Amino acid sequence: MVEEGEACEPTVTQLAAVSKALDRAGFMIISAGVRDCLSGDGDREADLARLEKVFLSLA
Repeated sequence: MVEEGEACEPTVTQLAAVSKALDRAGFMIISAGVRDCLSGDGDREADLARLEKVFLSLA
């Protein structure tokens, strides 16, 4: 859009929409990971610590 000389407002709106969609996808992945970890028989503390680190990287 920028290369085509589009107006700034629609370009910023599209960028915000893409950013929000990526954030939501990341949170969905983390949510699925949390569910798996809470239902698994592995090292729960290590799994939760790893998920927390990944989750905070989205912030």
